[in-house]
Amino acid sequence: MNRTFDVHPQPSVVIDYLKDFSNAEEWDPGTESCTRTDGSGPVQVGSTWHNVSKIAGVSTELDYTLESLTADTIVLVGRNDSATSTDTITVVPSPDGAGSRVTYEANIEMKGAAKLADPIMKIVFEKIGSDTEDDMTTVLNRLA
Repeated sequence: MNRTFDVHPQPSVVIDYLKDFSNAEEWDPGTESCTRTDGSGPVQVGSTWHNVSKIAGVSTELDYTLESLTADTIVLVGRNDSATSTDTITVVPSPDGAGSRVTYEANIEMKGAAKLADPIMKIVFEKIGSDTEDDMTTVLNRLA
């Protein structure tokens, strides 16, 4: 799933908000809860979260780690026994300079027996991608 869209806040504001994955409860329609598990303090590479999501009526739990954080890119990797989800979010100034252009890419690799669901999950995740873009746009524009 890959989406690119523009929002009003500047890139530093968007990165600062999105790097804290517990905020996924506000912008990811599938997320039911997302709790930081490595304690408190600044969010940085190595910070971790436990995410509970419901997708197509099925609950799943992934443990996410902030794998990479730069001035314009966030990489979060979630893992469980049946899947690895790599979420890469890139935030650059929008072409008109008035805000940010966000590119959100979610790559989910199914493991073992779960691979059998891959073709169906692609369809489901395309719908989720559209909903995520809508929700993320609304939430981020509130930060401006």
